[in-house]
Amino acid sequence: MIVLSETKKTTIVLFSGDYDKAMAAYIIANGAAAYDHEVTIFHTFWGLNALRKEEQVPVKKGFLEKMFGKMMPRGADKMGISKMNMAGMGPKMIKHVIQKHNAMTLPQLIELAKEQDIKLVACTMTMDLLGLDQAELLDGVDYAGVAAYLADAQDGNVNLFI
Repeated sequence: MIVLSETKKTTIVLFSGDYDKAMAAYIIANGAAAYDHEVTIFHTFWGLNALRKEEQVPVKKGFLEKMFGKMMPRGADKMGISKMNMAGMGPKMIKHVIQKHNAMTLPQLIELAKEQDIKLVACTMTMDLLGLDQAELLDGVDYAGVAAYLADAQDGNVNLFI
C-alpha cells in the first residue's frame, strides 16, 4: 500500500505593524514550518515594516512617499507594540522580558523563517501606495500581488490574518 503525503500549507497575511503582532505571526509561521508546513507570510500595509532594512537606502521619491518613509518604522526592531506603548517604554520593556526569558526577538524570528524557507512576500500594490522600493526591503523577499497570495491560500490548511 502506497501512502501519499499531502502537503500541508499555512498562509498568513501580516497587515499589522505592531511588534507583538508581527512576532506572533512569525512564531506561528516558524512553528508551522517545523511541522513540515509550506508557509507563506504575505506582508501588506503596515506589516511591510517588518521587512524594511534598518539603514536608510537612497531612493528617489516624491514628497508623500518621503513622508510615509519618515513616519514608518525602519525595520522589525523599531516597530511599536499594540498595547501599553507608553511613549516608547512598552517596546523596551517587552524586549527586556524577551531577553530575560531567552526568547527570540522579532529580527531573530525573521532570520529563522528565512532559514526554514518560509516564503516572505511583500505586497507590490501596497509598496506602490506607500512609496517603498525593493531596495529598502530585506534580501530574500518575494514580490507579488494579492492574486499570488490567493493562489497560495486556496490550498492552505491554515490561513490567518494578523
